[in-house]
Amino acid sequence: MNLRDIRKKHRVIDLFVDLAEIPSPSFKEKEVADTISEILSIHGVENRFDSYGNIIAKIPATSGCNNVEPVLLSAHMDVVGGSDRVNVLLNGNYIETDKKRTLGADDKAGVAEIIDVAIEMADLYSKTPHGPIEITFTRDEEHSMTGMENLDTSKLSSKYALILDGESLGVIDHSGAGYTNIFIKVHGGKGGHSGIDIADTTRVSALKVLAEVDACIPQGVYKQDDSGVITSVNAASFVGGSAGMYLGEKIKDLFIDKVKSVPDELKTENIMHSTARNSMTNIIAQEAYSVYSLRSSDPKVEKELVDKIKRDIDKLVAKYERRIKIEVIVKKHLKPFVKSDDSLLRDVVVDAANLSQIDYKLSSFHAGAETHLLSNDKVNAKGEKFLPLLLGVANIYNMHSCNESLDWQSLVRGREWVKNIILEFAKHNEKR
Repeated sequence: MNLRDIRKKHRVIDLFVDLAEIPSPSFKEKEVADTISEILSIHGVENRFDSYGNIIAKIPATSGCNNVEPVLLSAHMDVVGGSDRVNVLLNGNYIETDKKRTLGADDKAGVAEIIDVAIEMADLYSKTPHGPIEITFTRDEEHSMTGMENLDTSKLSSKYALILDGESLGVIDHSGAGYTNIFIKVHGGKGGHSGIDIADTTRVSALKVLAEVDACIPQGVYKQDDSGVITSVNAASFVGGSAGMYLGEKIKDLFIDKVKSVPDELKTENIMHSTARNSMTNIIAQEAYSVYSLRSSDPKVEKELVDKIKRDIDKLVAKYERRIKIEVIVKKHLKPFVKSDDSLLRDVVVDAANLSQIDYKLSSFHAGAETHLLSNDKVNAKGEKFLPLLLGVANIYNMHSCNESLDWQSLVRGREWVKNIILEFAKHNEKR
């Protein structure tokens, strides 16, 4: 079967290809957003843009389901990739590109499924019973999630929300790790000459102390359970000693000489090596810095780990009799998406997965997603907090790369899962 025949048979595939062909990097989503709005309008789905350019759409409940709680379906319109047009191809069971850019299945797979289900649910001749459906298509998820940050949720009545933005069909993420940076600065020592002053015990190398600090901090997984990694730490960057002097002089030379091209030693692929090779070795470092990323979906475990790091650092300062200072700055970038005690939506999604014959997995997502902002920073028109889940609704491979591909059959199956979630949600509401 060729791509044209698959598109004729499955509207969700046709929608996906149409959307994937339109480049929509973060902050440049207008063309794809206008296309989405036009498709929805043609099929009678009420929609509008909010002040940030996100799309908000609504489908009323069918007769007899007016008392069913509304549910929100959401996906983001932007993709990783440039503004070049996308050449979409079929390779066996996979939709991919000509390898010159990303496919953008993250998250146009989710967008296409929502549109296709919305078209079916909005059909005046459809006899499928369902409650009110609310839909949002957001801008800029990939860069900094400003679309969700600026989404006007005062126009939404839903409390339960499904974010269709996973990479594996059947994965149901009920929690997700927050993102925190730990900045460490070792300073205040006397420094000196690495030969003449090396025997002076009042002089402490900031780099050596930084290495001892690092030895106190775990690397990798700190805690995990059956749902996945709960808390982890990653050493991101270390710099100190004479490295700053070398880099500072090189940058100054660039400005003084007004060079038009960057020297090889300062290019991204060479700068660390050239800095290490060219930094002076005859000084006792006075300053050194390190940065760590800490991800956790459990605030208690995160606090436990941060407190431990601070205690260990206090012991180090005491060990050196306060001849050197160590500063610790903890800066939270993203609050964790914490598992809700309300299991209604999880139960519905699982029942719909069984009905759709999809193998599912309840898990914790160890990265940031729009669920984090929605659950922590947003309330609906009633002032209620949102209770979201993050769903994988298709199998996407090599995401964010030129080798990205989408299993088209998984997209079709995921579309049926989303439809069944809407139907099961109405049934579960009737039982409450």
